Amino acid sequence: MSLKEYALIVAGGKGTRIKSTLPKQFIELNGKPIVLHTVEAFYRYSKKVTVILVLPEGDFTLWDTLCRKFNFTKPVQLQKGGVTRFQSVRNGLEMIEGQGLVAIHDGVRPLVSEDIIGASFRLAAIHHCAVAAVRLKESIRMTDKDNTKAMDRSQLRLIQTPQTFDVQLIKNAYRITEDPTLTDDASVAEKAGHRISLFEGSYLNINIVANDSVKSVKISVLARPAHQGQCIGRGQHATNCNASGNFHCLDSSYIDSSICACRVSKSVDYCVTKRILAGETWITHVEDR
Repeated sequence: MSLKEYALIVAGGKGTRIKSTLPKQFIELNGKPIVLHTVEAFYRYSKKVTVILVLPEGDFTLWDTLCRKFNFTKPVQLQKGGVTRFQSVRNGLEMIEGQGLVAIHDGVRPLVSEDIIGASFRLAAIHHCAVAAVRLKESIRMTDKDNTKAMDRSQLRLIQTPQTFDVQLIKNAYRITEDPTLTDDASVAEKAGHRISLFEGSYLNINIVANDSVKSVKISVLARPAHQGQCIGRGQHATNCNASGNFHCLDSSYIDSSICACRVSKSVDYCVTKRILAGETWITHVEDR
């Protein structure tokens, strides 16, 4: 018997680091608010997932307005956020009763793929915990006042979301006292005495926290991952990605100015589109599943 699956999406940001008067989760990218892209990612994964969206209570009306504006009709349970992320997650968990698995995800990580979401649920069903993470690409040093020390980056990981847990495990973990060192759900579960299991995330699964993040998301293009070297959308300049799969431009609205190409790595196909828009050249890529 499969466990019930929940998505707890935390979107309580104010947009201060992004220098916006509009909360960053509501900034539009590719024609939709960031948080709406995020919610839709979970519904692409499964129509059966129960989505809980944690927002500042003052933003509930704005969410309803945006749902009408963008004709979004899928069910979403709203919960008011707290002063901190810790409090917001705890509030969201209060809405879940009984057994199941819950994927806790940042509302401003709109590029999360169905594969990553699915992997998090499958692994959490086995290990009771599954946290997305990626390897470091750059050198890293530890500082101590005037001294610095090189560290072995192969032993370190950058932590992402989703962070998926057995419901009762993480609800019990969030009963501990909040402190500033608890920066994510894995740190809360670890402090409560639980072992943390990591799995491979994606460098595309970025957290939008600054203007550079917004630019990166625009460059990455909000689109579903491709299958067998085949990008969604239709393009005039389509070419073969491999012997069996067609490669198409990501966005049909740019048919006349799109040039498509493809490269294949040892483990993952990457569909690459070069788009020339209003004098700008954007390079976009989407991981194959």
